[in-house]
Amino acid sequence: MKSLTAILLAVALVAAFTFVSGCTGTGTGDVTQLRIGYQPSTHQVSHTTAMEKGWWQEDLEPLGITQVTDYEFGTGAPEMQAMLAGDLDIAFVGAAPFVAAVSSGLDAKIVAAVQTQGSDLVLRTEVPYSTPADLVGKKIATFPPGTIQDTILRTWLQENGVDPASVEIIAMDPGAATTAISAGQVDGVFLPHPSPAIIAAEGTGRTVVKSGEMMKDHACCVMVASGSLIRDHPEIVEQVVKTHVRATEYNLEHPDEAASIYAGKTGQNVETVKASFRDWDGTWTADPHVITTSVVEYTELQYELGYISNPLTEDDLFDFSFYDKARA
Repeated sequence: MKSLTAILLAVALVAAFTFVSGCTGTGTGDVTQLRIGYQPSTHQVSHTTAMEKGWWQEDLEPLGITQVTDYEFGTGAPEMQAMLAGDLDIAFVGAAPFVAAVSSGLDAKIVAAVQTQGSDLVLRTEVPYSTPADLVGKKIATFPPGTIQDTILRTWLQENGVDPASVEIIAMDPGAATTAISAGQVDGVFLPHPSPAIIAAEGTGRTVVKSGEMMKDHACCVMVASGSLIRDHPEIVEQVVKTHVRATEYNLEHPDEAASIYAGKTGQNVETVKASFRDWDGTWTADPHVITTSVVEYTELQYELGYISNPLTEDDLFDFSFYDKARA
């Protein structure tokens, strides 16, 4: 299996062109710009809500932040490459690509959870399914090696007696994968929401297994802060976590408004987004304590898959202090 370090380096040029020149980085001096990475998924609607309602700017302005800029990524690998390059201060990203990036030298910590579960295995309407063995010889598109979806899919196949090599697992971002299943180019996809809801709305596929059935209560997206921001500007990290908690709680209380905000930012159909909220098996949560065991387990799974050289520990990955202060 190709090392994840090589995979991250392969997307470096893509990540480099994502950013405009002259972005303000973090360091020992004043910080006036905060750069946030995210993916267009209903997993990460706390960022969308905080961004579109102006809460990031409003809450961080007293700390000297005059500009909050967000950058969209299709999957976690290029997002983590951008963070490795020093181009992001905060990232909403899957726990598994974060683990891989830390193994490759990323200086950052998980400071809050974002959500758990929330991905579906979707097969084309005409493709039969009763057990995982039915996937042998099929083409399944999912996120690249080292991501949550790739890690869970391969582990689930192995646990059910199916050699992952007997399934043609194709790396794609959600847009390309959704197009591929609609065009009949793949037999199925394993993607985070809202992609399963989009495919269902188009009538080209149906969910056969939810990710919580593959790995119960698994961690998915997390909020990551760069090591330099944590060390040099802990007050900013503390406020970022407080704003994330605020947005998470708001979305839980106002899901229809959260759907409208998300649809407006991404251009997706609001009714499909609402269906995604209803149908997924995910849960939004900011509490990092509830995902600790699952994230550490990812390090063991990625080691077994050959993606990282050694399993990592809770101390390697988490800084709970900011969430604990936010909830105090």
